[in-house]
Amino acid sequence: MMKRLKSALALSAVVPIFAAGAAWAEEVTLRWGHYLGDSQYLQVEKDFAAAVEEATDGRVKIEITFAGGLGAGPELLTLTGRQAIDMAAIVPAYHPEQLLFWRAYQSPFIFDSPRQALEISAAAAQDLPYFQEELDRFGVKFLFHQPLGSYYLTGPDASCTSIAALEGKKLRAFGADVPKIHQAIGAVPVSVSVGEIYEALQRGAIDYSFINRGNILAMRLYEPGTYSCGPVASIAGHLIVINQRVWDRISAEDQAAILELADQAGRDYIDLIDKIETEAEAAIVAAGGTVKPMPEAELAKWQEMAPDLLQAWIDDMDKRGMGDAAREVAEYWKTKKAE
Repeated sequence: MMKRLKSALALSAVVPIFAAGAAWAEEVTLRWGHYLGDSQYLQVEKDFAAAVEEATDGRVKIEITFAGGLGAGPELLTLTGRQAIDMAAIVPAYHPEQLLFWRAYQSPFIFDSPRQALEISAAAAQDLPYFQEELDRFGVKFLFHQPLGSYYLTGPDASCTSIAALEGKKLRAFGADVPKIHQAIGAVPVSVSVGEIYEALQRGAIDYSFINRGNILAMRLYEPGTYSCGPVASIAGHLIVINQRVWDRISAEDQAAILELADQAGRDYIDLIDKIETEAEAAIVAAGGTVKPMPEAELAKWQEMAPDLLQAWIDDMDKRGMGDAAREVAEYWKTKKAE
């Protein structure tokens, strides 16, 4: 069995290191903590792990542990930064006070589609310094961004296509901004982690979930919640990051191969997201669920009632002394959306 990556001290005992920052001279297995359960929806990430092993001739292997097996979603950023694990899938909205720039990608009603969100993210990561600089403070390096299919409301009541009918309903929420769009229509936001959604629907702790069709299928949410209404909003998904100290010990040759594969994984995700989500909807219906389109007029009404979250983000960043950078990001996004 391949050696697992340990702390810097442990590495000195089991892996030859010739100098500070030197490359590994033999095989290493990187531990990747994931908050989601294993599913077809994450195939791109599993393919990336396999491709890294092949491209490095087995020098770098990646072992993914799903469903919070190496730490719950909100813990993974800290665990990776401290090198308790080597890689992780990080949800920016779980860290609204730490990932101030990245969290804006998970603000509803800013992007028009998952593809748009991820194409802008990929470009911004190359053109603007703020996103990697933010991760630098936690000792992790950005590899690629996962797109999410557009979010749907899922629950046992068929009236989820009516904004008026959602007033007073308990809607699954997370992060700093999703609760704001729920409150704007008189609904009650309830913070529920991904792994708790099924039980929350089953017990009536929430009336409707708020997540994409791929995860509705993967978690079988159509069982406690027959009706899924949407799309409601499009946001970007989690980040794939690697501990910076771990990264620095990988050879330049293998780093280049990993970055190329990470870029390809991001592009593959963008290309596959529509297909994955469409197939997920068909499977939900085949399993007995019902998917109802959200009327454009109702969605427009919801967006009209919701606060301007992009401007709210800029205002918040102003208070933190980072308003100029936030305005630059916002203008960049607007320019890219118009292209």
